[in-house]
Amino acid sequence: MRISDLLDLRSIDLKAAPKTKQETLEMACELMNKSGKLNDLKAYEKQVFAREEEGTTGVGDGIAIPHGRCAAVNAPGLAAMVIPEGVDFDSMDGAPVTLLFLIAAPDTKDNVHLEVLSKLSVLMMQEEFADKLRAAKTPEEFVSVIDEFDTEEKPKTETVSKEEAKKKILAVTSCPTGIAHTYMAAEALEKAAKANDCFIKVETRGSSGAKNVVTEDEIREADAIIVAADTKVPMARFAGKKVIECQVSDGIGKADELIKRAVSGNVPVYNADAAGNDSDSASEGGKSGGSMAHQLYMHLMNGVSHMLPFVVGGGILIAIAFLIDTMSVDMASVSAEVRANFGTITPLAATFKGIGNAAFSFMLPILAGYIAMSIADRPGLAVGFVGGYIAANGKSGFLGALLAGFIAGYLILILKQAFDKLPRTIEKIAPVLLYPVIGILLIGLIMNFIVEPPVGALNQALNNGLAGMSGSSKILLGAIVAGMMAIDMGGPFNKAAYVFGTASIVSGNYDVMAAVMIGGMVPPCAIALATMIFKNKFTKEQRESGPTNFIMGLAFITEGAIPYAASDPLRVIPSCVIGSAVAGALSMVFGCTLMAPHGGIFVFPVVGNSLMYLAALVVGTVVSAIALGILKKNVEQ
Repeated sequence: MRISDLLDLRSIDLKAAPKTKQETLEMACELMNKSGKLNDLKAYEKQVFAREEEGTTGVGDGIAIPHGRCAAVNAPGLAAMVIPEGVDFDSMDGAPVTLLFLIAAPDTKDNVHLEVLSKLSVLMMQEEFADKLRAAKTPEEFVSVIDEFDTEEKPKTETVSKEEAKKKILAVTSCPTGIAHTYMAAEALEKAAKANDCFIKVETRGSSGAKNVVTEDEIREADAIIVAADTKVPMARFAGKKVIECQVSDGIGKADELIKRAVSGNVPVYNADAAGNDSDSASEGGKSGGSMAHQLYMHLMNGVSHMLPFVVGGGILIAIAFLIDTMSVDMASVSAEVRANFGTITPLAATFKGIGNAAFSFMLPILAGYIAMSIADRPGLAVGFVGGYIAANGKSGFLGALLAGFIAGYLILILKQAFDKLPRTIEKIAPVLLYPVIGILLIGLIMNFIVEPPVGALNQALNNGLAGMSGSSKILLGAIVAGMMAIDMGGPFNKAAYVFGTASIVSGNYDVMAAVMIGGMVPPCAIALATMIFKNKFTKEQRESGPTNFIMGLAFITEGAIPYAASDPLRVIPSCVIGSAVAGALSMVFGCTLMAPHGGIFVFPVVGNSLMYLAALVVGTVVSAIALGILKKNVEQ
């Protein structure tokens, strides 16, 4: 099957202009739907976004290959987009994506599409191929370019023979869905090995299973082994060999560096325990710190993303309850006892607050449950829920739930290993009987007697510290968290500040979230204002798209500023950070509060001291815009 066989002319857009990654994926899914390959657009779209949460499909060099495999797909298909202006896609190299292929695969045993998908992944790495696709004027020309490069035989990189090779290297590549990244990493490593006069054999572990599997003899003869994988790979066979472990993205973007490291011999020896189970490397602790940090981050984000709807929905409803009581009751004329029940004084407010509280009560169990599920799959969910519930009803709060999620996940992994040797008949009931009973008991004991006492005391101290902050310390905190929102606009700094803000909501400190949100609103608003005032600092295209950033900024979508930051980071990012920090500090000075971690201007009616909050946003926006006018050079220069 050829690549063009999967493409429908209706599913090719050569002048796409999405503004965000989410919009890009939504547009691509709509294109796929036009081909008639889908029976449920929403279900397929959900699968594509779920895959994207596992790790970016922006593979670098302006290319993205998102994909989804599920029952919502009738037949294998491709949709293609050329994005002339580029769009931020959290790509591995940070470059805006200008060329995108979306893959649809049915959830069947028929994997004939994988050969074409792996071929596509390899072809996309050829610069000439990608450039010709970007330059195509019509869908027909786009398809003809594909046919020009597509051959019936999968392109194969010639490797150096074993006799001529400087070193003999083996590699294993694997990504969560086993479609694109697996084969792109394999191709990149083969090219890098040839460039460094090395022999290499790459085992690919894709959706259709392991291919080109390395043998015991090959392992014995190998000088080094590279495992570029984001999924579990059988590792005990590599015991005693020099092994480099990394993410599959490194296999694509850092292939030459990995090969040179393998050649140098500066590689840790992989060890396995006596039972044949994988263990950490004796010299470097198994996977690199970056890889472990990435895994922990992904588990955390899985929990946070599932928790946020409860925080947003519950927080806004509770804020509305307070707003109703504020408008309905003269607080100065009622008793202290009535004021103590603020938010439930009127029947309507009490209804809103009751529903909001119900949503809030699920936040921490959801956080812990989905962290655990990310680590240990479905068996971890119930154990994590229980740990999060204990934290929510104890003293450890958000920090306790965070720990509960990770403890529950790794606890289930330990139980899986322990039960691995059980008779087959008993092993079958482990997920429905042994894991929940033993897991819930253990997480309950761990939370009540190990986690709750110290973490509860720490959590109480932090909450008291936040509540007791005043003057310069509170202003400084507001400036820091707001400034962090503008540093990488969706990256680790931004997310760290955002998670801190949501954790503060859970603890009842609503001023931190107010500073966080205003810090994320300033960058796009400031860029929009700057493109209107300092026209000579921006290109014609930037000026034309600039005003749309007002809408994005007011909706708390910081990503609208990313294309401008990417084109001139040394001037745009500091300008945005300064304005965001000023806005966050003013938010603290004015005593502004926010119970909902999202919504932008749409939740201003429930912001504490909303008029001054708006004033802080305006001041921060103006400060950043002026900084942009001062720091940026004229476009002619």
